[in-house]
Amino acid sequence: MIVIVGLGNPEKKYDNTYHNIGFRCVDYFANANNIQFTKKKYNAFVGEGIIGGNKVVVLKPLTYMNLSGTSVSQIVNQLKLPLEKLIVVYDDADIPCGTLRFRKQGSAGTHNGMRNIVTMLGSTEFSRLRVGIGKDDRMPIVDYVLSRVNAVNAELIDGIMPKVNEALKQFVIIISNKSN
Repeated sequence: MIVIVGLGNPEKKYDNTYHNIGFRCVDYFANANNIQFTKKKYNAFVGEGIIGGNKVVVLKPLTYMNLSGTSVSQIVNQLKLPLEKLIVVYDDADIPCGTLRFRKQGSAGTHNGMRNIVTMLGSTEFSRLRVGIGKDDRMPIVDYVLSRVNAVNAELIDGIMPKVNEALKQFVIIISNKSN
């Protein structure tokens, strides 16, 4: 089993903000792979499906971003999930908008949701797909990430969604092949 977590804030008012790019990515991935979010479990919306013969669980935490570790640690602990089978998808203001970066492990950087996950798991030994949102130096970062995605950046983000889908599918296949 592979667990894919998208980070965001659960209220409707955050839907089209930079900080909810993780939710948007896993929504796109789920839709492209016929996965429906049909359950509420682990303090999250949960979707389950099969990709390349492998069970995949997709999670969207119902906690606010800064408490994302609550949901992630619940599923990891309940399923006794090896951290190599976890990937977290989230926004990253430190890379240009419309770019992707995959990391097998590492620090949480400046992202509070990731800091909480690292703290709750007690480890940095899990994969992450960072989705670049850029930044606007004219405003504090907290205001930027909670602002609505502008038209130019929306086009860049829309353009990378197929790449997000492909990256997550490849992660599932590679990790599953390592386990067999």
